Amino acid sequence: MLLNLLNVYMFDWKKDMSRKDNGLTRKRRVLVVYGGRSSEHDVSLQSAASVINNLDRDQYEIVPVAIDKAGGWHLNDARQFQTPQKALPVYPEAPRVAITPSPADRALAEASGGAIDVVFPVMHGPLCEDGCIQGLLELADLPYVGSGVLGSAISMDKEVTKRLVVAAGIDTAAFFSFKAAEWRGDARSITRHLLQEIGLPLFTKPVNLGSSVGIHKVKKEEDLAPAIEDSLLYDRKVLVERALDVREIELSVLEQIDETQPPLVSLPGEVIPRHEFYSYQAKYLDENGARFEIPAKLSEIQVQEAQRMARDVFRIAECEAMARVDLFLEKQTGRLLFNEINTIPGFTTISMYPKMFEASGMSYRELLSRLIELAIVRHKRRRDLKRDY
Repeated sequence: MLLNLLNVYMFDWKKDMSRKDNGLTRKRRVLVVYGGRSSEHDVSLQSAASVINNLDRDQYEIVPVAIDKAGGWHLNDARQFQTPQKALPVYPEAPRVAITPSPADRALAEASGGAIDVVFPVMHGPLCEDGCIQGLLELADLPYVGSGVLGSAISMDKEVTKRLVVAAGIDTAAFFSFKAAEWRGDARSITRHLLQEIGLPLFTKPVNLGSSVGIHKVKKEEDLAPAIEDSLLYDRKVLVERALDVREIELSVLEQIDETQPPLVSLPGEVIPRHEFYSYQAKYLDENGARFEIPAKLSEIQVQEAQRMARDVFRIAECEAMARVDLFLEKQTGRLLFNEINTIPGFTTISMYPKMFEASGMSYRELLSRLIELAIVRHKRRRDLKRDY
């Protein structure tokens, strides 16, 4: 039976802000969506487990919804997740549900025990981090955690983000991007251009993926074409970047509820990979694949410059709510360069985004609560816009 997930949000905002049912203060109902049709599906299961484990149960009631690898949405019983887990399962036999743009059908609200107050998408990669699910939630008129459609789409496309930050005067490593059709049409010319203008060693990356999926460091000319072919298995566009001798510096950004105030930026952290680079294997398969230094060993001037750059990139990419901004610090020159931005960063308890805020004085639980309350306030601001003319 396919239930309709929407109507989840059928109440008056001014009344809802008090969260009262029959005169009693009630918990906010948080729909946690995880899984997804992405090569980062398994990473999402770990992030969502941490989110569910750490949400304040005194404030929030959790409604878990898993999206399987085929795209099916399943409403899970929150009681199955009372015991902390490292990764959430996807139960194919769980009831199928859907979000639709229509507010008329209250089937899911009834099936799950009441109206949903806010959606927390904990999915990485295409069909979530790229603005797709954000567009669905906008049509459904639901508050949700994270950037909107535009900021999500910009940040997901590594090449478009780089073009924007370069136009704003922020340095990046030399890069070049091309689509699958261009590669198929003239691989020889593209190869020649890459060798001449980017040079070896270099990295090939799918433009619209994270978690280091499909990334290769190429040191020899004969390895370039196979690396590009593999990157094209995951996306229709490839980004090629010059490999530099750098330190990997990351910062967490959090929008404030008072929109007149600049976003909060954490202390920087440093990723020190024990592999050739911070690969998928180093991140998720090898327990000792990297070590993290939080805060990073930087001078006060470098910390301030990194925080300013992270805040600027957050604004340039039209981000909202949260993002992790990844920078490079060139070892020889001390120059900071932009690498990429993630609008739904990893959310495990050992992920850099929550750990950097923890080092800055904000607990994981408080961070989650702030994101949820911010989502509700941002949604109210959008709803307050004039719709007729």
